[in-house]
Amino acid sequence: MRTGRPKRPLILNADEQERLQWLAHRARSQPVLARRARVILASAQGLANQVVAKQARCSVGRVNKWRSRFLQSRLEGLYDEPRPGAPRPVTDAQVEKVVMQTLESPPRGQTHWSTRSRAQASGSAA
Repeated sequence: MRTGRPKRPLILNADEQERLQWLAHRARSQPVLARRARVILASAQGLANQVVAKQARCSVGRVNKWRSRFLQSRLEGLYDEPRPGAPRPVTDAQVEKVVMQTLESPPRGQTHWSTRSRAQASGSAA
């Protein structure tokens, strides 16, 4: 006999199912995001939270947390919320630009970038 409050059914539409499968099995997904996606996929199959926790190798509390966040915010609920504190001084576009320059073009007369030569080339040398 089941005890406790009944859990709300977790039903996925086709787009959510596809996106979660992609997140769960993509090699470049963040491990925590992939685990969250696997938790939601298992929960959508109607498995008990204890069974999902055992499959995902996490606590039942964590399953409850991500299941609730998904039901509240759908796919957006799986991503981390912004952390408090000072805003980042560097944008994602600036980071991408430096990474692409580093990977695509070596410095003149050298085989690879050093920390100092990369900082000087990007204009952040002190």
